Parts: sequence; C-alpha cells; structure tokens
Amino acid sequence: MPIHPTAIVDPSAKIADSATIGPYTIVGADVEIGARTEIKAHVFLEGPLEIGEDNVFFPYSTVGVAPQDLKYHGEKSRTKIGNRNRIREFAAIHRGTEVGGMLTSIGDDNLLMAYVHVAHDCAVGNHTVIGHAATLGGHVTVFDWAIVSAGTAVHQFCRVGQHAIIGGFSVITQDVLPFSTTLSTREVKVFGENKTGLERRGFSSEAVAALHKALRLLTRGGRNTTQAIERIKAEIGESTEVEHLLTFISQAERGFHK
Repeated sequence: MPIHPTAIVDPSAKIADSATIGPYTIVGADVEIGARTEIKAHVFLEGPLEIGEDNVFFPYSTVGVAPQDLKYHGEKSRTKIGNRNRIREFAAIHRGTEVGGMLTSIGDDNLLMAYVHVAHDCAVGNHTVIGHAATLGGHVTVFDWAIVSAGTAVHQFCRVGQHAIIGGFSVITQDVLPFSTTLSTREVKVFGENKTGLERRGFSSEAVAALHKALRLLTRGGRNTTQAIERIKAEIGESTEVEHLLTFISQAERGFHK
C-alpha cells in the first residue's frame, strides 16, 4: 500500500494493499480503509471508522471525530462510509452518540461537496449530492437520490425523502417530501414534484403525473393533511410512488413542509 512517509498511521489501522494514504494525513486507531480508496493530503481520520472501497477523500476533510453534542461523554461510537463516495475539501463527518444509536453512516455513490457538515447519528443513503457548505444536524436521515443544495441547513431529526431536491440556502425544520422540489427563504414552499430529476431517472410519465396530482392535493387548496390524504386515495389509482409518499407522511414525527 502506498503510504506517504509524512503520513502518521496508527498500528491498529487496517488498510487494504491497494489503498493510498497521502502526505501529512493522520489515520487513527481502529480505522479500516477498503480497497482502492484514496486518502489525499492533510486528511484526518479517527476511529472506530469503517471506510469501504473506491472512495476519494480530498484534503482537509475530517471523518470520525467526536460529535459536537453536549450529551456525548466519550462513548465508543462509530462512523461507517460505504463505497465510491467523494468527500471533498474541509468536509466534516462526526461519529454517533449513545442517544442516536452509536452510528453515523454514509452509503454508496455519494458526493459531499466542500465544507459539508454531517453531524452525529446522521444516516445518508446512496446516490445523494450534498452541496457546498450544507449542514445536516444530528439524527438527520437523507434518503437515496436526494439533493441538498449549497448552503442549506437541515434541522436535527428531520428526514429528506428519496429523489427530493432542496433549493440552495434553505432552512429545513420539518421533513422534506420524497420526489419534491422544496425551497425555503423566510417561508418554506413546496413547488410540486421534482419533475426533471424523476424523468432523468427513468420514472414513467404516469408516475410523474400521479405524484404531480398528489402533491398538489397536499399543498394547494387549503386542505388539512387528513383531508388531502382522503382525496389522494379517492382520486389517484394504484401508484407505488404515491404509496411511498403516503407512508412517508404517516411516519413524519415533526410534520412536513407543505
């Protein structure tokens, strides 16, 4: 394994032979790094930390360090990173806490842009894009294919649904509906389905149309959530995507943006 002579690697670290460690990087105890993962210069990794295969960590990223949570008291929580992720400059990913399940996790094929912060006990799925300087508060869940645009702050315990896109510099204090385009300035507004993104990912025109109608019933016309769900069930035929949307709503402990 190519390890630059200026790097500091703890003897307990497990590093695949095909992984690379760049100049001035620090790899702490209980860190595992998978095959073909590239750790560039000036990266700080602290365990317990498991990193999968084919990832790239850019300079000054920090992964696995203790969380910024006053309830954290040194418990041996973990961080887990999947495969084929790109973690850009100055990104910070903190390990979990006892209150949140002891684990911060990031799945596969994600892009975390520069200055992204992923706080303790977050769960980021697969194929997501977290934009420049976006912040995920503790216990945030980001589902597959979601996009959190630059400068956005997501409040603790919120969920960002699959295939959703959040506009830049939004302040998100409730769940973001799957498949939606959501933007907050002083007031959060849901503009409807994430039409372009869904079409690019191969969703049928029927699925997009069903989501369009469902989201309009939810967010227009002054109906409360119960009334809107009744209309959706009565007026929209069988749709896997709409069923997922309704299930997501039923599990929303903080409410959701309308």
